[in-house]
Amino acid sequence: MSILRSWGLRVEVMPGVLAGNPELRYLAAPDAARAADLEKAWLDPDVAAVVCGRGGYGAQRIVDQLDWTAMAALPEPKVFVGYSDATALHEAFAVRLGLSTLYGPMAAAAVFGADPATAEGLRRTLFEPESVQSLTSATAECLLPGRAAGVTAGGCLSLLAADRGTPFARRSFAGAILLLEDVDEDLYALDRLLTQLLRSGALTGVAGVALGSWQDCRPSPEQIRRLMLERLGPLGVPVVWELGFGHGPTSLTVPLGVPAVLDADAGTLRLELPALR
Repeated sequence: MSILRSWGLRVEVMPGVLAGNPELRYLAAPDAARAADLEKAWLDPDVAAVVCGRGGYGAQRIVDQLDWTAMAALPEPKVFVGYSDATALHEAFAVRLGLSTLYGPMAAAAVFGADPATAEGLRRTLFEPESVQSLTSATAECLLPGRAAGVTAGGCLSLLAADRGTPFARRSFAGAILLLEDVDEDLYALDRLLTQLLRSGALTGVAGVALGSWQDCRPSPEQIRRLMLERLGPLGVPVVWELGFGHGPTSLTVPLGVPAVLDADAGTLRLELPALR
């Protein structure tokens, strides 16, 4: 929290963050309490942004407990920041409210405190969005060549696959620059998740794909790279490998719901508008 406060922000930690759940210890608090925290923060006129504390295994559990009608009635949109399992909430904000959000570091994530570049990327996105319209990293490279324009969408692969078939899931990512990353998965599991997106039609018409980090995925980056080529190659769209967002030791903040151009040959994602505009 000290980093956020150093930016001149007043930080309020919602009760559910530290409440605990004795029955399901991987959850910060019971579902109703966490949903109430998010809804209250979103509806509070004194709150400008909601930053997730952690990735949130239970994010998917609270999506349908929120009062989306009340949240949609706000005269001014707010900022929502998070990654990993927060993908479920990013998708809900996009589909139910039509809002742009930030796929970026969470306040209690290790990378936010350990990597100055990660924190600085979020700060600049929030306060100087015009300065971070071209996104790339030292690891970014072309997997499949070409340029594509579309609106950014996506996030954590396993959460996007889990969203298939739910009542408010978007039918496909047609026309989107799709972001995909994940953590701590075996090769066969990544194959299964990608295949689910393909079979469900979610990837039909996608404009391009930006791949992020595959931290602790097994057995090796090279085999994961080959899997991505085999599964995504038939789409016939540009694909960037390791753009630099997600669960890695450093992490870009990537706006979702923003028109952008993916240049696979250059390994860049260029936002056509500043974040959250």
